[in-house]
Amino acid sequence: MAAAMLGGREVARLLQVLKYTNRGYASQRTLNEVVIASAARTPIGSFQGSLSSLRATELGSIAIKGAIERAGIPAEEVKEVYMGNVLQAGQGQAPARQALLGAGLPISTPATTINKVCASGMKSVMMAAQNLMCGNQDVMVAGGMESMSNVPYTMNRGATPYGGVKLEDLIVKDGLTDVYNKIHMGNCAENTAKKLTVSREEQDTYAINSYTRSKTAWESGELIKEVVPVTISQKGKPDIEVKEDEEYKRVDFSKVPKLKTVFQKENGTVTAANASTLNDGAAALVVMTSEAAKRLNVTPLARIVAFADAAVDPIDFPIAPAYAVPKVLSDAGLKKEDIAMWEINEAFSVVVLANIKMLGIDPQKVNIHGGAVSLGHPIGMSGARIVGHMAHVLKQGQYGLAGICNGGVTYLNLAVGTYLYNRSVSPACHQLFRLLLSVHPHQECFHLLNCVGLSCGAPAVRGLAASAPPNHESGATIIKQPSLGH
Repeated sequence: MAAAMLGGREVARLLQVLKYTNRGYASQRTLNEVVIASAARTPIGSFQGSLSSLRATELGSIAIKGAIERAGIPAEEVKEVYMGNVLQAGQGQAPARQALLGAGLPISTPATTINKVCASGMKSVMMAAQNLMCGNQDVMVAGGMESMSNVPYTMNRGATPYGGVKLEDLIVKDGLTDVYNKIHMGNCAENTAKKLTVSREEQDTYAINSYTRSKTAWESGELIKEVVPVTISQKGKPDIEVKEDEEYKRVDFSKVPKLKTVFQKENGTVTAANASTLNDGAAALVVMTSEAAKRLNVTPLARIVAFADAAVDPIDFPIAPAYAVPKVLSDAGLKKEDIAMWEINEAFSVVVLANIKMLGIDPQKVNIHGGAVSLGHPIGMSGARIVGHMAHVLKQGQYGLAGICNGGVTYLNLAVGTYLYNRSVSPACHQLFRLLLSVHPHQECFHLLNCVGLSCGAPAVRGLAASAPPNHESGATIIKQPSLGH
């Protein structure tokens, strides 16, 4: 309705400005729109399970190759690769570089390995999106990889003391310990459970639901579409093909309420069943600018709308989402009611339960196909996995929000929206929208007809359809603020 009140002079002024900005005289550079062209992952293997013979970099290669093949683009189009990897000891130099070369990308392709603990995979996607938005690259691969089965033990250098030396497990030291409070992350989860009065029974019920949802998702085919099979070579034996997650089948619901607590023996609530597990796996996404998608004739799965970080006291890492979610919603110009699907990483069941309570969000929209409790949590992979899963599942026009906490402690959120249109909107239409928004800042969206005019009741505004340049490409669409970088 606000657009209908535009007067003839205002419309004429906007058209005049559009005329010149369409010639390339705009002085302010706008951010590129970033889309997810494809997302692929390996199955998630259990600790010392089906994928344990493969290093993290080998799993990463499989995910990268699968994502590029699904995007349907030549490997040479990928200009740079970011891969998250937490437990890097013993893997050799530059794990991300190893992964991209193993995937068959050109030797000239640069790579960066990201370590932000459990958020590494998502941070890789966010950093790639920033690179694309700024125009430094136009096609990238981002993701994460981890083989917790192959993480070594270590000992300190120096003279061997009488009585021997103590080996340290780097899974625990570098991946699962709050370095500031010198406690396991599970004790942080216990702290949150007590602060927010989340009971053992609530956590057990949530965990059972996670396993049930994952089983249903596999049986219905929701998860198979994102998984790339992994072939395991065996000496003197036939190859084994792993094409399904292992962890969700390894549960006996009758034993869940009877399990002993792991981290706090008295009044504890966190058990092996309601916490995530140690796992192996990798995930990768092909992300690109919308212009690159058009050039390569790629139909995107979704677009990246906004992302944000938030930091809290390290011991409170489970509730960091409650501080990050408002930031990303504000950046995206959305309300929590606009989110059709939430992916909150299930480091522990209490993480999800605490944030559902603090944020007041609908539990039925959260982790609808299960999560890390039932599928597994290869810590460098998980952030990329939940973004990729969301991109596959969101329906046309929906928004989803993925978030993951990490030790240290911060929490990352990334909002993804699916397209409301089939082809990229012209820069001239973007400019027109911004100009209209400057006149009517409270208007949430304008309806564009073939990207040449506004659909509303005022004849003067309808005249834009006839007056604007005729060379725009797109069907009728509703353009919301987040899709234009506001």
